[in-house]
Amino acid sequence: MATTEQVWALHDALPEHLRPAVLLGAFAGLRTSETCALRTSDVDFMRGVVSPAIQWPAEPLKSETSRTPVPIPRSLALQLSAAVKRYAGETVVTDELGRPCAPWELQRAVRKARAKVEGLPEGFRYHDLRHYFASLLIASGADVKVVQRRLRHASAMTTLNTYGHMWPDADESARAAVGVVLAERADSEAKRLAD
Repeated sequence: MATTEQVWALHDALPEHLRPAVLLGAFAGLRTSETCALRTSDVDFMRGVVSPAIQWPAEPLKSETSRTPVPIPRSLALQLSAAVKRYAGETVVTDELGRPCAPWELQRAVRKARAKVEGLPEGFRYHDLRHYFASLLIASGADVKVVQRRLRHASAMTTLNTYGHMWPDADESARAAVGVVLAERADSEAKRLAD
């Protein structure tokens, strides 16, 4: 799993016109084909919402759930908007001439850039940014339903089967909950005996 520092290092190692792809993968959880097909009209820059509508080149998405809008922070919307203005393409991620970037071009660029990022696994691919996004949400305390919606999985079972190991250990949570009740009881008994 990539660290936050490695994600930013990958971002910086890519050509400037491809950097929005890292932002969309790592902070909106888009798949490669969704990222490459994301049109500027699919992003509400003012409200901060990314709404994937097609996948590369102009095919329907995997499922209806894949069309679920993804809320993004204003700072990310501003970064994406700046990139769109700079390259003036019909898609958010473009080649250096402002034309849509094909998935193979993005994958090739990620392979080339990953060699410049210390500690990034040799097999790291663009889709691993989506896994980073999931781990970011889980580490921030998001529950399975939130992560499911942000990743646009049709079922929470898919989310749990893929990322269940990342949630805090349930045994430790249960042990801590019982420990709190027992400690409160011990404190109560100690106060009662002191009186």
